Parts: sequence; C-alpha cells; structure tokens
Amino acid sequence: MTCLVAVLAAGKGTRMKSDLPKVLHEASGRALLDFVLDLGESVAVADHIVVVVGHRADCVGEHVSDRGVLTALQEPQLGTGDALRVAMEAAPDGDTVLVLSGDVPLLRKATLDRLLDSVAKGAEAALLTAVLTDPGAYGRVLRGPDGSVRAVVEARDADAETLALNEVNAGVYAFRRASLDQALDSLKPDNVQGEYYLTDVVRWLTRRGLSVGATVLDDPEEMQGVNTPEDLRRVEEVLVRRLENATTH
Repeated sequence: MTCLVAVLAAGKGTRMKSDLPKVLHEASGRALLDFVLDLGESVAVADHIVVVVGHRADCVGEHVSDRGVLTALQEPQLGTGDALRVAMEAAPDGDTVLVLSGDVPLLRKATLDRLLDSVAKGAEAALLTAVLTDPGAYGRVLRGPDGSVRAVVEARDADAETLALNEVNAGVYAFRRASLDQALDSLKPDNVQGEYYLTDVVRWLTRRGLSVGATVLDDPEEMQGVNTPEDLRRVEEVLVRRLENATTH
C-alpha cells in the first residue's frame, strides 16, 4: 500500500508567547517539525508528505523547502478536520493516510508501524490512544461492547460520564484514503469551537458500520505535545534521556 503522510503544522501556538511558529521551536538543537518529518520519511517518500501550513506559512515553508515535501496552506485555520481536508487536496494518490502533528516529536517508528498495521489488516481507520491517570483536556475515546472505537469526544464537548473515562486520543491517525475523502466532505462545525473536528471522521465511519481500531501507547510519554514553554522543556528532557540511554547501551 502507498502511504501518504499529512503533518498538521498550521497553528500559531499562542501559549508559547512567541511569534515563531510553534513547530519551529527547538528541542535538542532541532525544530520540533524536523523530528516529525523524520518520522514521516520513515514510512513514506518525501513527495508523499504534505505539511499543512498557516501561521507564518512563509517561514515554515522555507524551513521545509530542502526536504522535498509538499506544503498546503490552511487559511483561515478552521480546525484539524479542515487541515486534513486541505492536505488531501494537495496530496498525490495513495491508499493509506497517516496523520501526524507537527508539535508531537517523541513518537517512535515502531509505534507508527503498529498503527499502520491495524489498517493493513482490515480496519478502515485506527487511532493512537493512551490510558492516563489524569486525562485532563484530552479527547476521550468511547469504545463499543466489542472493544472497537465508537467515537472520540473532545473534552470541552464531553459530559461528566465521558470525562470520567481515562483512555484518550493521542491525535495520531491512520485512514484508508477512499472513505476518508468521503468523511471529510461530510464534516460540519457543530461544536463549541465552531471548527471542523478530525475526530468527527471517526464517528462518521463507525455510524456506517466501518471498523475503527485503536493502538494503545505502551509509553504515553510518546504523545507529549508542545503547547507551552514548560511542554518544550519536558520534550527536551526526554530527548536528552533517550540520547543518554542510546550511548550507554
């Protein structure tokens, strides 16, 4: 199967308190986006990787210009579902779509392989999840009686019963291309934020009887995103520790 990779990198990152695009902030001397592109290139060729740009699009575009990847402009930024729609309009043909976030640099290739394998074995889509003691503001994963994923509910839209769940959406997905295109066309901004949620694609698929799997992270640390300077420091600490472990083994 031909794999396409969509890297969502359009956000400003307001809580970083910097005009620099969030994905270009550095950890261990490299932009966050570079770690994510390395991951993308481990499963797809460069011209099958689409980076969705928005805030300071020229800056992000220049940063990736020597990597041979495609870019797609999301303007205005209307949510993750809209970002993926923009990516797919720019993408070449392909069977499977992997969705990564440009500010989540700690994922391992073995994790992506497990996720993609779920789709290769018959699931229409699969998402990366984690079980957290304190799920906080992450979207909650709702499962059916058979263990399959039924929906993902954003925390801001969830009721108390849903918020009590501790399996969360890590924001990394694999989809079969054909049904994804149909689902993206159906999205509506019927939520508190007035945005097009990528998580609504999951609900669209399951309502049509299509199977959605979940790959649970062995190490939830891999899903650490960067929204604040404190998050960036945490990512830096993990990268330093990984380097130390690699050099001592």
